[in-house]
Amino acid sequence: MAFPFEGRPVLVTGGAGFIGSHVADRLVREGCDVHVLDDLSGGVPSNVPDGATFHELDIRSQEAADLFATHKFAALCHLAAQMDVRRSVADPPFDADVNVLGFLNLLEAGRENGLEKVAFASTGGAIYGEPDPDVNGGGPQPESHPTLPMSPYGITKLVSEHYLRFYHQTHGLEYAALRFGNVYGPRQNPHGEAGVVAIFAQRLLRGEPITINGPGEQTRDYVFVGDVVKAFVAGLARDTSGIYNVGTGIETSVNQLFRHINEFTEAGADENHGPAKPGEQQRSVLDVRHTKDVLGWTPEIDVATGLRTTVDWFREQEA
Repeated sequence: MAFPFEGRPVLVTGGAGFIGSHVADRLVREGCDVHVLDDLSGGVPSNVPDGATFHELDIRSQEAADLFATHKFAALCHLAAQMDVRRSVADPPFDADVNVLGFLNLLEAGRENGLEKVAFASTGGAIYGEPDPDVNGGGPQPESHPTLPMSPYGITKLVSEHYLRFYHQTHGLEYAALRFGNVYGPRQNPHGEAGVVAIFAQRLLRGEPITINGPGEQTRDYVFVGDVVKAFVAGLARDTSGIYNVGTGIETSVNQLFRHINEFTEAGADENHGPAKPGEQQRSVLDVRHTKDVLGWTPEIDVATGLRTTVDWFREQEA
């Protein structure tokens, strides 16, 4: 069956970044007329795939909104965001300006120009908070889990989901809000508000020491970027709207992560521990059964395989 947006214009915001560039790659292969919008605050121009049209713009700008009138996008993959949790805590107005008002700028432009579907990069861990022992026995968190974001970043993602529901109910705009676990893989930026996988991989390959915050038994649901891309495609392809977890349903501790990467880099580094980060979430793991049932999506890459692939990519970059 042909991809429903084959041959049609699709906009990928944040498409010069880590996850967005992989999504753009896949949509080019699906035969879409791919446009990438990125202000390059975190993205890299070389990540934009051949065959895509690049627009260096801020999502809050009138110029970004004008793209919808010019190109009549059929679908929007929205990954552009202020993603630094620490910055969101230090400057909530800036976080809301980018993540809420910037998104609304695009949604309004889309509503006025025939946009049909939005695939939105949301968050699992930052929206749910710690697993509730009264939900699923304290195990993997389903989409019905209480949403108790602990940061302005998580709040803006939740607010954006509510706006999507409003635009769906009021204007008929279809959407898939994808609540990610901790995404890792090739092209992840090891600088700034980066994922721990990228930081560990680069530092261990360079022979630099690693300090694990606290005892290292805090867990996350690490999901490989290739599986996330497949979830985006499934979210666009299925004729349905809703919220979907995108993870593995498996908890991996920071200590386990370090040991895997230490082995794959052949660094032989010591496992050093420092003070715990105040207020750090201790557990996060996503129940993906609803996503499997509705979107027909299932994660295929286990953590060990994904980490080895990621380390190999970082090794090539170091070379």
